[in-house]
Amino acid sequence: MEICNQPGDVLEHIVPGTSLIVPLANGEPTCVLDAIEQAAPGLDGVRVHQMHAIHARPYLEGEFGDRMKHLSYFLSHVTRPHFANGTIGLIPSHFSEVFALMRARTTDPLVIAAASPPDRHGYFSLGVSADYTASFIGRARFFLEVTDQMPRTFGRNQLHISQVVGWCRSDRPLVEIEPREPGDVDRAIANYVAERIPDGATLQTGIGAIPNAIMAALRNHRDLGIHTELLSDGVVDLIEAGVVNGIRKDLNRTKTVGTFALGTARLHRFLHENTAVELWPVRYVNDPAIIGRESGFVSINATLSVDFLGQCASETIGGQYYSSAGGQNDFARGAMNSRDGQGFVVLHSTTSGGASRIVPRLTAGDAVTTPKNTVDKIVTEYGVAELRGRSIRERTRALIEIAHPDHRAELETEARKMNYL
Repeated sequence: MEICNQPGDVLEHIVPGTSLIVPLANGEPTCVLDAIEQAAPGLDGVRVHQMHAIHARPYLEGEFGDRMKHLSYFLSHVTRPHFANGTIGLIPSHFSEVFALMRARTTDPLVIAAASPPDRHGYFSLGVSADYTASFIGRARFFLEVTDQMPRTFGRNQLHISQVVGWCRSDRPLVEIEPREPGDVDRAIANYVAERIPDGATLQTGIGAIPNAIMAALRNHRDLGIHTELLSDGVVDLIEAGVVNGIRKDLNRTKTVGTFALGTARLHRFLHENTAVELWPVRYVNDPAIIGRESGFVSINATLSVDFLGQCASETIGGQYYSSAGGQNDFARGAMNSRDGQGFVVLHSTTSGGASRIVPRLTAGDAVTTPKNTVDKIVTEYGVAELRGRSIRERTRALIEIAHPDHRAELETEARKMNYL
């Protein structure tokens, strides 16, 4: 395969109505998309399908009208205002199903993705983003942007040079996300979760202050495994400390499994040519049936609001869209089906403005991410509410007990009005 000297060579493969599949976060081929945007005035009906974009772009602002539009499957800080302004679309989805949805919505899509340089056998690696993109290997055309910054990772995320319609090189750096420093509230929540996780469990967790605090609180555990959508710097800490080794996993024993990675350059260096870590397509990693086959599975996710029924609104604030479902429901359902599995949903008891996050009813317009029949344990800095198998009255009482003390009397009054107490 001849090297494409210019990212603009991708335009040879774009015709009116072309659908572009773009990986999330650092999997985005920035120079290739720059070239496509530069040619946007001459495009016609191009649609870009992507989760969690992290680069601001004119086409997201609607600059090219119908010539080039964005369809998001998860809002980020970049795309959130553009959804509110109506210049991009949002497709509600479980992360495990995004590949199937993209495939159903597209005909002869072109996948444009960042990749590591080809190895001596002629294989590229999709690096930090297997996600939905890896499932298109052998099922769609690929145009790759190779950068030396991209780690070569293993798993089901490689494609041969004969399988791409073209590729180019760039020297663009990967975006780094520094770990958030946990506060006292985060550490209190983390301790409640960590003390309920047994040695030998397999974990799913995310990125942010509470997940970071939980991983720090697990430093004295033994023989943990990782099967998670997101690999972060906190996972590296646990592997290097010998806490995570995967020897008790039922699936992919001894391997740390994820579907994408987001963190610092240290994380990228750790992933490079590390055979102990594998990145698999999200339709495998997040499949509730696969997760349920892993005994002792522990799912840890954050939410924004919980009502007395246990419904978790994790993607909207005040009825307005903030993100999307991602993999929260995938892992909550998987943990529910796991022998001795546990599903934790964590949140601060109050907002930054002091309002209670435990509420009698969700706000009108709020989307339920984890439904009442799936929810297991809700955790705030005041304790753990065990909800699975509990009646509505039992749930209401348990949730009021872990609400902020300043709000408990008012919550109890509302519960009595609703005949929940």
